[in-house]
Amino acid sequence: MAKAYLMGHITITNPEGYKKYSQAVPATIEMYGGKYLVRGGASTQREGEALRDRHVIVEFPSRQALDTWYDSAEYQAVLPHRTNNSVGQIVLVDGL
Repeated sequence: MAKAYLMGHITITNPEGYKKYSQAVPATIEMYGGKYLVRGGASTQREGEALRDRHVIVEFPSRQALDTWYDSAEYQAVLPHRTNNSVGQIVLVDGL
């Protein structure tokens, strides 16, 4: 079974509000077998236009686990803390 990945590219617009998301979301990811591969950190834009400040990559054991996590009551309960306090893109990608 192939792994699956969430890639997030985020600019935080309200750090205090976003803090609730960043504190709560790791436990939800762990509950569904996910693990952070990248969470913030320094980055260098080598090509294209830099659109966001923060980058996140989370690995899940399967696409089913990733979709189940994303749709879960646990994640949906904290999601507004991200969407109301940041702008960005979230992409779900199937691994090889």
